[in-house]
Amino acid sequence: MVTDVPSDAPSDAIVVFGATGDLAFKQIFPALLGLARDDNLNVPIIGMGRSKWSSDQLKARAADSLAKNGPHKPADAEATKRLLQDLHYVQGDYGDPATFKRLRKQLGDAKRPLHYLAVPPSSFATVADGLAGSGCAASARLVLEKPFGHDRESARALSRLLAQHFPGESIFRIDHYLGKEPVQNILYTRFANSMFEPIWDRDHISSIQITMAEDFGVQDRGRFYDETGAIRDVVQNHMLQVLANLTMDPPTGEEHEAMRDQKSALLKAVRPLDPADVVRGQYVGYQSVDGVPAGSSVETFVALRLFIETWRWAGVPIYIRAGKNLPVTATEVTVHFKRPPRETFDEIVPMNSGHMRIRISPDVAIGLGVRVKLPGERMIGEDVEMILTEHAARLRSPYQRLLRDAMRGLGDLFGRDDIIDAQWRIVEPVLDDATPAYPYESGTWGPSEAEALIGSDGPWRNPRLAAGKP
Repeated sequence: MVTDVPSDAPSDAIVVFGATGDLAFKQIFPALLGLARDDNLNVPIIGMGRSKWSSDQLKARAADSLAKNGPHKPADAEATKRLLQDLHYVQGDYGDPATFKRLRKQLGDAKRPLHYLAVPPSSFATVADGLAGSGCAASARLVLEKPFGHDRESARALSRLLAQHFPGESIFRIDHYLGKEPVQNILYTRFANSMFEPIWDRDHISSIQITMAEDFGVQDRGRFYDETGAIRDVVQNHMLQVLANLTMDPPTGEEHEAMRDQKSALLKAVRPLDPADVVRGQYVGYQSVDGVPAGSSVETFVALRLFIETWRWAGVPIYIRAGKNLPVTATEVTVHFKRPPRETFDEIVPMNSGHMRIRISPDVAIGLGVRVKLPGERMIGEDVEMILTEHAARLRSPYQRLLRDAMRGLGDLFGRDDIIDAQWRIVEPVLDDATPAYPYESGTWGPSEAEALIGSDGPWRNPRLAAGKP
């Protein structure tokens, strides 16, 4: 039976499914420490897992996680002590009802738990059924890691199943990119400065590029990655969310869902991808990774061209590129402005001379590319970039913010059902083997076919090693 959680009632316990896994070790335990330190988190925290561990073993694992991944601030010692005291472990198979009976007993007097599913998507339905059958779903909130579904139909089926046990406002589909300060800053910079919005359209912008590069391979995630690929792993979620922040209309009114309403409207206007607008690649050596079958055609690189069918963006190509084993690890957006209607000084000026560059990671920067006159008698110029803001990314963990929001029932930074559906609609025509996967060498910018895709709108703007450095 579905029971609503009062919107103003914070969660009074946290249950982490997959507590012995890599995501909990690298992200969730450090985020919980941040909440204990900054928000005085003091609720039972129950780790769930199949491993035959004790609570003491989980506490040792959490302590190791915090030592290696924690923020290391003066207040951390006391916060760590409190966090470990609140931490307990329940072992069992997620398909066994007895596991969830033990969880219900461990929850004690908690009436509004938050269940964090840091488990493979194939386990979502099993866990949801187990929670409902044991009474652990009543007045609870559910946080789900991406990917939400494997394609559009499986995502819809999962939504229907979860809706049997949890109301829509109690389901939080997490995309940690939405919790990143630089991603939120895209919206803030656009809508807090009146100078940008009048030129943020097809009349002034010629094209947009978004690049998410990683200088490492799939490492020990071969089996998982081969079921996913770059399109499902980062394009369908992270990159399309960045695109929405870049191109959505301003939210109107003070309605709680106004921001997500505009994102939904924008993503529904994106033309579904055509195979002719996609280049997939696979780095040489990928098929030697443990868990990857010989002959795999899964992409570790993708470049694509999108169009938004609205008056604001009609005809403006948007290029997205994401891949592994590229030269650097960085995520960057470049908005290219059109040249003036005529070149007053009879110069041959690059088409992409004027631009705005938004660096999302690993450091944070906003730069404005302009053309200025070179010293001397001749009226000729050069392209320079003015750095509007630049700083190291010593920011609060996005998982900390998102966990806090989920505990408070705030869904603004989470994927809504219709938004997830719109994202799958965009990529579905090019999933799996819709196009060839061209080989590329590690340390390069992907297969040469990606250059042909961008054509005269290029070249691709390759992120630099660090903001302001070549």
